[in-house]
Amino acid sequence: MRILLVLGAALLSLGAAPPPVPLPARMADTGGGSQLITAQAPETGSTTGTVSWWDRRGGRWVRAGSAPARFGAGGLTEGTTRRQGTNTTPTGLYRLPYAFGVAPPPGGTAYRYRRVTDRSWWCQDNEARTYNRWVEGLPPDCRAAEAEHLVTYRAQYAHALVIGFNYDRPVRGRGAGIFLHVNGRGATAGCVSVPEEAMRAILDWADPARRPHIAVGTRSGPTAITRY
Repeated sequence: MRILLVLGAALLSLGAAPPPVPLPARMADTGGGSQLITAQAPETGSTTGTVSWWDRRGGRWVRAGSAPARFGAGGLTEGTTRRQGTNTTPTGLYRLPYAFGVAPPPGGTAYRYRRVTDRSWWCQDNEARTYNRWVEGLPPDCRAAEAEHLVTYRAQYAHALVIGFNYDRPVRGRGAGIFLHVNGRGATAGCVSVPEEAMRAILDWADPARRPHIAVGTRSGPTAITRY
């Protein structure tokens, strides 16, 4: 009887499927840090998907949290060829320069956090010197029609993280003001959004000393998240 039990256990173990490989472990690059946010959509035409945040512990990636996500009304597109005004979310791997919000930061926030004021704008004017930058008071060369008055979006920008898309060396016409922020009423204009409780959890979790990045992509194809 004991032999039969041992054999049965052995057969069961042989038939058991191996545990799934965590998404970050299947990616080409994770930014070199020990924290990562993934924003994955089923395909480029999708406007919804999943955001997960991960810790690297003992040489393995472990998921710390997950939430439903929304993407641009125009779907997703390769970040290196994206065009401004298309309402598409740029795919790729990006750093997260700083956090901001209309509301105070969650209690555990370690990121540099800028409070939005009535004078806070994000310049998206291709002719401005401050293209794709936060400005306090609108500069003369940045037209209001080509900028976001951040305080106007009290719900969406209650809490947010700047996504470093087209940020370090901005290319005019590629796009500006791409954030991870709180959900609005529907799809975004190109950002990634999550429910407010998830955004607060991410800010409470993210540690700039661990160099977190965000990877945005699809399940498969040329914009597969595993390519980044």
